[in-house]
Amino acid sequence: MYEIIYEELEPKKEYEPIVKKVLTQCFKEEKLENSKLCITVIFTTPNRIKEINQEFRNKNKATDVLSFPVFERDELNEKIAKKDFLHEDMLGDIVISIEQVEKQAIEYNHSFERELSYMLVHGFYHLMGYDHIKEEDKKEMRPKEEKILSTLKISRKED
Repeated sequence: MYEIIYEELEPKKEYEPIVKKVLTQCFKEEKLENSKLCITVIFTTPNRIKEINQEFRNKNKATDVLSFPVFERDELNEKIAKKDFLHEDMLGDIVISIEQVEKQAIEYNHSFERELSYMLVHGFYHLMGYDHIKEEDKKEMRPKEEKILSTLKISRKED
């Protein structure tokens, strides 16, 4: 279902249960548990995510998360409807700047787990073809993200 890669960072085992919990719930929510879809989660540095952002999006700045879907939304929906998962397929890559996750957790006054979980869910829904550029798209994507976090009881503020 997923692979974790640490790029320019030392591996941290404490991230892995968060990735497992969140992506398992994402797959369950979208009824993809029995698919052979796979996601690569890449944890990296601000400098490396800036390079990736420049290379693939022509934006010369660091960011928190980047998603690189393999399928267009319609193509993926057709594949899901047909249950066309005879072979393992990549759903895509999610690249996350761990340093930015740490900063945003402090800035938004919630836990590192909550911020990392949000980045994973957000990246997952981009891989599923959702976006948030237009307001009507945001209204479709945000409730899906919030449902996953709510189901997992991952709240915005630490208790």
